[in-house]
Amino acid sequence: MRDSAQRHGLSPSTVVAAYDRLLAAGLVEARRQRGFFVRGAADATGATARLAAPARALLPISATTLIRGMFQPAGTQPMPGLGTLPADWLDLPLLAAALRKAGAGEGLGECSLRYGEPAGESRLRQALAHKLADVGVTASAQQIVTTVGATQALDVITRTLLRAGDSVLVDEPGWAVEYARLAALGLRVLPVPRGEDGPDLAVMQRLIEAHQPRLYVTVSVLHNPTGASLSLQRAHQLLQLADANALHIVEDDTYAHLAAPHLPRLAALDGLQRCFYVSGFSKILAPNWRVGYLAAPLPWVERLVDTKLLSTLTTPALTERALAHCLEQGLLRRHAERVMLRLDAARTRTVQAAQRHGFGFAAPPRGLFGWVDAGIDTERLAEAMLEQGWLLAPGALFHATPRPSTLMRINFATTQDNAFWRDLRRTCGHISRG
Repeated sequence: MRDSAQRHGLSPSTVVAAYDRLLAAGLVEARRQRGFFVRGAADATGATARLAAPARALLPISATTLIRGMFQPAGTQPMPGLGTLPADWLDLPLLAAALRKAGAGEGLGECSLRYGEPAGESRLRQALAHKLADVGVTASAQQIVTTVGATQALDVITRTLLRAGDSVLVDEPGWAVEYARLAALGLRVLPVPRGEDGPDLAVMQRLIEAHQPRLYVTVSVLHNPTGASLSLQRAHQLLQLADANALHIVEDDTYAHLAAPHLPRLAALDGLQRCFYVSGFSKILAPNWRVGYLAAPLPWVERLVDTKLLSTLTTPALTERALAHCLEQGLLRRHAERVMLRLDAARTRTVQAAQRHGFGFAAPPRGLFGWVDAGIDTERLAEAMLEQGWLLAPGALFHATPRPSTLMRINFATTQDNAFWRDLRRTCGHISRG
């Protein structure tokens, strides 16, 4: 390497860095006490192909294929079926400033050179206790456990309360990833029809009598995919049913930052007796800020922490401390207010565009998602639209047992463009004509 540096007029460190990059790319190999050698043609070609090959286009016919659609390279067109806000709606300077604040002085060492607290950063848990009070949920910092996103919070609760073979009640329609996650744990998924004001309690009662489920997982506010929220009356009836049948409830409030705080929360009405409350920040701050949390009845907390330790040991204290700063200073609240105003305007434009092109909504448009009736099988429609670069979320994904549906979920933030609705209308016409 010294000879190479002298021959090309470079510093030795520059040459070492170049060799390291070639080694990492699989184009050269290091031989002890002999130096670096170019790898064989077949090996090098394979390495180059692995680096250069784009992700294979996948049809959105399952929860995992829809999730894979989330990993879009920068600059691709908006994806109507995805569940995140556009990047330009998010406040990167806010995140950068919060991380600098969290890592200032001794903070970086404190957060990085040791494991974080098992239950999560104490400063964040205290800030979360204050935040929960805004939606009527009374919880001490000791009742809160932080997680790697809301999905892990759901997983920690499920793994702690249930075992393979147990039955669990879920909303239908509901989030495909939740169905897939529960099924992967070996649980029997029992769908309960979800209406405008909440679950069908008559169906729930029959399922309880037949299968004795121990848990019900629900999105009470801005339900995914319909956008509906529990009525106060239905919430009280649901809690009475749960109490009479020793049923625990997991309330997924993932979209809390996009909803009015006065909407009924089961955990607020229940006082965290039978309810476990779950939320997170990836929907409002940034998809890759994987900070979620759960609030639980106090007797369950230590068992929940044990389950968390077995899966992730701990959660990243630096990010949690940065988030605590955002909550304490009101930065997150003001950012959420700006996003909600922008989302309200986007929803209005999207609904107008959809209606101009002949599409209706199966539920009143609210929150981030619209439940659109396309009039034809949306799995076929999704396949045809994917060929044009549009990723849809067909209605079949939102049933515990997939079945043909004319419905599909759209993201109001990413469907304002008339070009999408024109392509959708034209493709529907082509499929209808056969």
